[in-house]
Amino acid sequence: MRLSRASAVVLRQYYLLKGSPSRIFPLFAWVAVDIVLWGFITRYLGSITATPGMSLLPSLLGAVLLWNFLTRVMHGVTMAFFEDVWSRNFLNVFATPLSISEYVLGLVLSSIATSSVGLVVMLVVAGAVFGLSMFIYGAMLVPFILVLFLFGIALGIIGIAVVLRLGPSAEWFIWPIPALLSPFVGVFYPLSTLPSWMQGLSRLLPPSYVFEGMRAIVNGGSVSWTSLLAGGGLAVFYILLAAFFFTRVFRHAVRTGLIARYSAESVS
Repeated sequence: MRLSRASAVVLRQYYLLKGSPSRIFPLFAWVAVDIVLWGFITRYLGSITATPGMSLLPSLLGAVLLWNFLTRVMHGVTMAFFEDVWSRNFLNVFATPLSISEYVLGLVLSSIATSSVGLVVMLVVAGAVFGLSMFIYGAMLVPFILVLFLFGIALGIIGIAVVLRLGPSAEWFIWPIPALLSPFVGVFYPLSTLPSWMQGLSRLLPPSYVFEGMRAIVNGGSVSWTSLLAGGGLAVFYILLAAFFFTRVFRHAVRTGLIARYSAESVS
């Protein structure tokens, strides 16, 4: 065994990191998100330990389930796209009469199928193992899931647009998106736990209205329909914005020839 040969492997990784911001980003992003997220969770749990009769299971486990559903929706769109990229089939798809809108619709329909299966599995496991029934949220479960689904689709479309513009190695920018957003949307704690500047950003994110409503129901209160409609309106707006962004990126990639210059080793 020679240290010089092992050093050659380290040197290769160094040059990969040096020439690829998308590989450097995850090195610090996950650590920062974990510290921020669990810091606010700890603060929230510390504030409610003296509250009698409050059950954390429906609040925390329900939040995990709904947030995981949004993540699965987003990844359902991006993974279907990545499969074409990894297999170098993306250009072949457009050798057919398939239009770009039809291709994106196919990705969305695929995401509906995969995320629905995941949601059913999560509901069954949560009920069988922990006795948690999501029906405690009543009829509000439907708009909750709808808002999260629409926003997840928007994130997925934005994600594939970023990869289309920057190249396949930019997928490392896409995986952390849900984790980076989670501290701002109050998945595990109310928005009042956040500093004022973070609360301002939270109001621009549709999931924050869902999780605030979820906690209101668990605590015996009611959901503000005005807030939930605001969350739904924002989700629709983000889908329109994502569609516009993807269309512009796709046209740019076709016009400049970038669509034919994919490389797993570089971002151009």
